[in-house]
Amino acid sequence: MIANGYKKKVQDAFGRVKDDISILQKELSQTKKQLDHANKELEDISKERARVLNPALSFTAKKIFFTKGVGKSTKKLESFENALRDADIAEYNLVRVSSIFPPNCEIILRNKGIKQLNHGQIVFCVMADISTNEPNRLIASSIGLARPADKSHYGYISEHHSYGEDESKAGDYAEDLAATMLASTLGIDFDLGKAYDERKEVYRMSGKIVESRSTTKIAYGDKEGLWTTVLSAAVFVP
Repeated sequence: MIANGYKKKVQDAFGRVKDDISILQKELSQTKKQLDHANKELEDISKERARVLNPALSFTAKKIFFTKGVGKSTKKLESFENALRDADIAEYNLVRVSSIFPPNCEIILRNKGIKQLNHGQIVFCVMADISTNEPNRLIASSIGLARPADKSHYGYISEHHSYGEDESKAGDYAEDLAATMLASTLGIDFDLGKAYDERKEVYRMSGKIVESRSTTKIAYGDKEGLWTTVLSAAVFVP
């Protein structure tokens, strides 16, 4: 009898411990949820603070335009400045960025894009440029673009500059580069060893790439030996 009574007390004690553990587990789970929620709120607050303090960190272009130009001068830097003027983008503080075409971004004409920018504004762009002071030397700069059919997905912008390539060759290279980068991202199966014209047809047939194109500027080095600069750019508009 005494043994049975002791056994019953032990069983009751274990039962209470199990209940206490169950309650603690529930409280711990609830506390974890509260901590996760608090951490999420802190993360959101940090992101909002960063956005307010530095709007550039959250800048995603809604529009983009393409431009190109050529310039000459006795000094290399001045020839570059003259090329910027020819391209109508000398009035801005240009910041070169890497080569992502933003989702849902609209391509607009250069004159329309210029009207939406202010002199002295910090402007982001993807730019290709090259200079020479060798008389009659052919130089080329090109910007390639590949846009996905799904507008909510990002595309690719490529930059290319070269010596001795005509407009067609330089433009095709830049377009090929952008299209191939996008194709690899979208999981399109292609043979990199094949000519671009063949791969371009594969990209088109996949239905995943809606457009590929290029903007190219070429020039021959000044016959008197002046510095000659060509540039091509994709300019982002807020």
